[in-house]
Parts: sequence; structure tokens; C-alpha cells
Amino acid sequence: MPPIPVQNALIVDADDSLKALLARVLPQGLWAVHYVASNKEALAAVLNRAFSLIITGEKTSAQQDVDLLRTIRRLRPHTRFIILANRSTPDAVLASMRAHAFSIFSTPYDQDQLASMITLAIDSPPWDDGIEIISATPEWIRLRLRCEVHTADRVVQFLNEIAELPPAERDQVATAFREMLMNAIEHGGRLDANRWVEIEYVRARHMISCHIADPGPGFTLDEIPHAAVANPRGNPIQHAEIREELGIRPGGYGILMAQKLVDELIYNQEGNEVLLVKYLKPAS
Repeated sequence: MPPIPVQNALIVDADDSLKALLARVLPQGLWAVHYVASNKEALAAVLNRAFSLIITGEKTSAQQDVDLLRTIRRLRPHTRFIILANRSTPDAVLASMRAHAFSIFSTPYDQDQLASMITLAIDSPPWDDGIEIISATPEWIRLRLRCEVHTADRVVQFLNEIAELPPAERDQVATAFREMLMNAIEHGGRLDANRWVEIEYVRARHMISCHIADPGPGFTLDEIPHAAVANPRGNPIQHAEIREELGIRPGGYGILMAQKLVDELIYNQEGNEVLLVKYLKPAS
């Protein structure tokens, strides 16, 4: 039996907590982890070896790491690149997207969320970004996304970094947005990587809106009795019974959950476009 090929990961200026996380996330025997102290050393390492995954250090800014990413992209175009930064700005996050970073996290970040993103990166098929920027400023972003699950999680993290919201509101918007985006990818796009979802994100002073358009034919509520939002009054679990009869996995709470997390959830006539609106409290 031929030996299983080992993939290489390059980690910049890792502290003990990140090393422990990587030991837990990267499968032993399948990954060789290389550590360097700086972006300069990282670039030198890339000149001599191909890396499937690169994670930058927390002590550099997002813009410094984007500059490194742009250089590495010319040398190793298929490397998955995750930016950890001590600070970022919406402009730097957009720059990371344009340079095809896999993801970006600025401190302080959640270790479990980073672990999930690293797992997503190493489990994803051969690198093909799947996110196209149509136009973008920090206040108004238009994107095209391949109908793949991992693309949804990546976009949610990018927008979390751009939004600059208090934690509670950030989590509410992110959860509602992901639920609706997954509906668009799974049901509208049928998880077909050759189909695309379009999103439009607007950050105004006192509100955030997210518009999602999928390539499917749409739906009406009477066509989705397996969703909790279609339950009749007095029977809050009817959809669960229908899902069991149809052999569909448990769930169906996405639209109902999103309705509770944002202030407005509006579908177009066909049902293949949805608008989410969250009103923000004025800064005290």
C-alpha cells in the first residue's frame, strides 16, 4: 500500500494556544506543521516549499498579511490562506477577499470558530475560491457565491469582520444571514457548484440589510409544510412530523429563527429572493 501523502502547513508566530489548537485540528500523520517567526520568514519558506495551508500571526495587521498574501498568490496560487491579525479595518477585509484569502479573524476571536474554519479549509476540495466580488465598499458589497456549504461559512466570517457590530447584534445578524444563505444554496441552488447565489450587503448608520437571490424557481409557504414557519397555529411541531414522513433530516427552523433574529424578513413574489433588515441602536 503506497504511503499517504503528507500535506504541509505554515504557521507564522504561533503562540501556545494556537499550537494546541492545531494539534487538535490537523490530523496527525497527514499534516507536517512548520513554524516561522515572521512574514519575512514565511515568504522565504514559500520560495522553497509548497504549503497547502498558511496561517499568519496575530501581531501583524490585516493589511500587512494581505500584502504577504498577494506576493504568495503569485508564487503558490492554490494555497489556502487564513489571516489572524491584531487589527483589521473593513477596507483591509475587502482587500483580503480580493486577494482570495480563505478567511480572516482579528483579535479577539473565538478559538472554536477558528478551529471550525481551519477544518473547513483542510476538508474543502482543491482550492477554487467560489467568491466573486461584483462591487464593494465597506458600506455596500455585492458578491456572487458558488452553491457550496463551505462558501457560506466563509462569507459569514468575512462580513462579521466588516460589520463592526456589538457582539450580540453581530451574532444575531450572522445567524439569520447564514440560515437564509444556506436555504438559498441548498434549496435554490441544489448544492450545485456550477450555480451561483448573489448577495448584497448594506451597512447604513442605523441599519444593516442583506439581500440574497438564488437561482431556483422560488417557493410559497404552502409549498414548504416541512418548515416550521408553515406550522398552523396550535401545532408547533407539525413540520417535524411531515419531515419524518418524508424521510427529511430533522430541522426546518431556519426561516422561523431568522424572523426572530432580525427586524424585517421579506420575500419577493417568486420566493427566490429574500431581504433581511436589522435596525441598530444608536451609539450612546
